[in-house]
Amino acid sequence: MKTILIANPKGGSGKTTLSTNIAGYLANRGQRVALLDLDRQQSAALWLAMRPDNLPPIRTLESKKDEARRNDILVIDSPAGLHGKNLAHALKLASRIIVPVTPSLFDLSASQDFLKTLAKEKKVRDNQCQIGVVGMRMEMRTRAAQALEYFLSALDLPILAYLRETQVYVNAAFEGKSLFDLPHHIAERELEQWAYLQSWLEKD
Repeated sequence: MKTILIANPKGGSGKTTLSTNIAGYLANRGQRVALLDLDRQQSAALWLAMRPDNLPPIRTLESKKDEARRNDILVIDSPAGLHGKNLAHALKLASRIIVPVTPSLFDLSASQDFLKTLAKEKKVRDNQCQIGVVGMRMEMRTRAAQALEYFLSALDLPILAYLRETQVYVNAAFEGKSLFDLPHHIAERELEQWAYLQSWLEKD
């Protein structure tokens, strides 16, 4: 089973938005997807509980080994403040890590420290785990967006997507849906921004 860890120690970085939409994308691709919500707020679990029965199924994983074997992919929505032993345990499970980063001074600083911590982990050093970064809540032509682009350009990591700030994600979440469950004309612009991230997720 492939495991995708969505992680950033800073709260409000967009982890749940990214986790639910990645799970929705993979489910729409016919994958057997499980979602593990480790955050105290349980927002991803709430989203999953609201998901309509007529959409591609996404299972809830509650750390049962027999359940894990029935899934192709596990998406982990990690909690804020992930570090130390909890981070080490999460890394043991992960084959891919996606780090969402938002354009604020405090988020950029926390993300930089987190990426440095990841780079020191043996599994990452041995190339047993791939890392990618996603720019979240981008408002183009703003100073914050420029700062985020500059920050990301200095990283020796793939930039998987720049996702704009939009109510499309918010409205879909209220219905237990992802972008990939919506009519194409509603999410067309957002789906274009996901193109490279989608191809990265599909790689073996």
